[in-house]
Amino acid sequence: FNGTSSVHPTPSTFLFDLNSRPVCLFQPNLSVCSSATTTFGASVIVAVVEGRGLARGEIGMASLNLKCPELVLSQFADTGTYAKVITKIHILVPLEILMPDTASEKGKGTKLFRLLTENFPGVTFTAVQRKYFNERRGLEYIQQLCAPEFGTVLMEVQAKYYCLATAAALLKYLEYIQNSIYAAKSLKVSFKGSEQTAMIDSASASNLELVINNRDHRSEHTLLGVLNHTKTPGGARRLRSNILEPLVDVDTINIRLDTIQEMLHDEELFFGLQNAIGHFLDIDQLLSVLVQIPKQETVQVAEAKIMHIIQLKHTLDLVPRLRMVLKNCSTALLKAYNTSLEDNRFDMILEQIKTVINDDTTYVKGSLNMRTQKCYAVRPNINEFLDIARRAYTEIVDDIAGLVNQMGEKYGLPMRTSFSTARGFFIQMRLDGVILPEGKLPSEFIKVTKNKNNYGFTTADLMKMNDRCNEALREIFHMSYVVICQLLRTIHEHIHCLYKLSDAVSMLDMLLSLANACTISDYVRPEFTDTLAIKQGRHPILERIAGQQPVPNNSYISEGSNFVIITGPNMSGKSTYLKQVALCQIMAQIGSFVPAEYASFRVADQIFTRIGVDDDFETNSSTFMLEMKEISYIIHNVSDRSLIIIDELGRGTSAEEGVGICHSVCEFLLSLQVFTLFATHFLELCQLESLYPNVENQHMEVQHTRSGDTGAKGVVYTYVLNRGCAEEGHYGLRAAEMTALPSTIIQEAKAISSKVSQQLLAKHYSDPETRRQRAVYHLATRLIQTARNSRLDPDSLRMYLKGLRKQYEAELRTIGQPGSMDTEQD
Repeated sequence: FNGTSSVHPTPSTFLFDLNSRPVCLFQPNLSVCSSATTTFGASVIVAVVEGRGLARGEIGMASLNLKCPELVLSQFADTGTYAKVITKIHILVPLEILMPDTASEKGKGTKLFRLLTENFPGVTFTAVQRKYFNERRGLEYIQQLCAPEFGTVLMEVQAKYYCLATAAALLKYLEYIQNSIYAAKSLKVSFKGSEQTAMIDSASASNLELVINNRDHRSEHTLLGVLNHTKTPGGARRLRSNILEPLVDVDTINIRLDTIQEMLHDEELFFGLQNAIGHFLDIDQLLSVLVQIPKQETVQVAEAKIMHIIQLKHTLDLVPRLRMVLKNCSTALLKAYNTSLEDNRFDMILEQIKTVINDDTTYVKGSLNMRTQKCYAVRPNINEFLDIARRAYTEIVDDIAGLVNQMGEKYGLPMRTSFSTARGFFIQMRLDGVILPEGKLPSEFIKVTKNKNNYGFTTADLMKMNDRCNEALREIFHMSYVVICQLLRTIHEHIHCLYKLSDAVSMLDMLLSLANACTISDYVRPEFTDTLAIKQGRHPILERIAGQQPVPNNSYISEGSNFVIITGPNMSGKSTYLKQVALCQIMAQIGSFVPAEYASFRVADQIFTRIGVDDDFETNSSTFMLEMKEISYIIHNVSDRSLIIIDELGRGTSAEEGVGICHSVCEFLLSLQVFTLFATHFLELCQLESLYPNVENQHMEVQHTRSGDTGAKGVVYTYVLNRGCAEEGHYGLRAAEMTALPSTIIQEAKAISSKVSQQLLAKHYSDPETRRQRAVYHLATRLIQTARNSRLDPDSLRMYLKGLRKQYEAELRTIGQPGSMDTEQD
């Protein structure tokens, strides 16, 4: 680490302890992690430790992003599958994982170590001696480094020994690899349990293509790609983490929705914020380098610190502009951020900077421009030796310009002075209609480069001047660094307000991005009730990539009808519909509007998916074994408030076994209040509707066609979801007819299929009493739902209840029972 960027060294093939002694040989898999790693730059280091003995299953974690000075601590109990810790690490996209050397002792390793190395083959694992996982030292580190405004975290973690132990090992390791320490009272330290956000396991995140497109990792056809219109790196990081960990607190979600709604209704606020936010740099990364104190003072470190002070001044100069935009806002969130930006410490830090840094110093692009800004950043008359060095530098630059002019006059060629970071000052010349004497450059010009009609070259005298120029610059940067270090000590005392600024900018950027997505497509604000109800919902990713608008569909799941079985032929749209519902649920829970005409959701604490039928050769798992592993994970971790998406379970084994497994899994899930969408080709499962009142059959409708010329039958996919079970259409037999199979085989297959279908239809019969009980159950659940959620006025409510009564009476009449309800009055 040289002070200019937080780049981690190339992963070594040795594991080192913190005294640089080899612990054991290690051959890491250096395959590329993922596009998410590349896009967002893997810069997170994670330390993980597990309790031993009776405390096995208690996990401590600490993580720190090299681009953001926030130490995040976690401690939680996990099951034998370690689902929580694997999910958390997937979200972090780590560059390196630190574990105690005892976890990988003698090549055997603990179960947690084996699972992590299997799940993260592209991540470097480093063994750190167990003695550095010291909870007492971890607490001392936090007391020493945590900014006072975040001091309440000490109350949360002082008895959480495992996360304290990981904090100790992580901070010591960072000091070792970066050759720098964090300034006292400068870090943001936070504790995050696993209860504030919904859990989406890594397989589900992949199935739903939340941040990575499964076909092309570079493609933006993901939920993140659809919603990401952020202007800052911090906003993009925040949006990504929210998509992978949606909120579960309805009040917080609604505050975000209120803010987006105000942005959409107030164009001046929307464009004003967009313009202001777009000028901010990566505040997190800026903070990360400001709070580090290098152990070695080099020219590169000095130059970097000057650059960072200029960037900080540029950032603080933008705060009044952001305040002005937020001045007349009305929503609670915007008011809160406006209040936090009114903190006079912003002005105090800026005033301190301006006593040292010139007012007209600003962050600009271009290597020479930025070099000039850094050279003259510190005000004159602060350091006498600095002023002398700058005068010397100015004279040398003037001499270089004079030398180039003399050369141009001497040879009669259009020469001009240019600058690049690699070459320093050099001569550039463009030949347009100019003929070189004897067709070549004079011999005193050396290091010649040519690109079409452009020449770049230098001379021995110019190279000597460059050396003198660099020597003067080293003096300037050294003297400036001495002044700036004194300034940084003052800034560290008020560092907390810069964390507040980072939080405000990244949150506003994310909300602007979500509002921007609404302006591109027709989205609606979701409500939160105890029911999932979507009217004319659309698939957000498909809507963005399709040449035409995808077919919208309705969705309805409630406590009284919480298990939906979806049937239909292949390619009819079942999988797309399932993903659509899950994506809309996630969008709603991050505080985004959703692609629908109306949307209501029940907050899900976990979202599970079981989609896909590919073999996994790496773990030697067949299709069926993978299905069983995934469904086992769901069953062991599901809760009443979860949302489950299951697509084609049991297809990897025989039909009889597949139906049996599906049936038993369905019955287990039916014993819970979990919302489940279950797509299947096993029509036998449709019988569950006659056994359980909370099961509803739905199917993807297809239209049958017949050619007028040949009489051949065909199928048109409508992609529309309707009530009821799919008709047994023998789609597979029609596909077989199109092949070279003999007609005798096709005819016999049709006869057998017809007999099986008749037997299946006979099983779907349910007696009148069961159907009556089902009608009563549906009426009761609708009445309970109305009592909980209705916001209708008395007259509208009376009309709605009358409609429920008519619907109930109609159901009774269909089964041959009296269709009247004795009531004293309407």
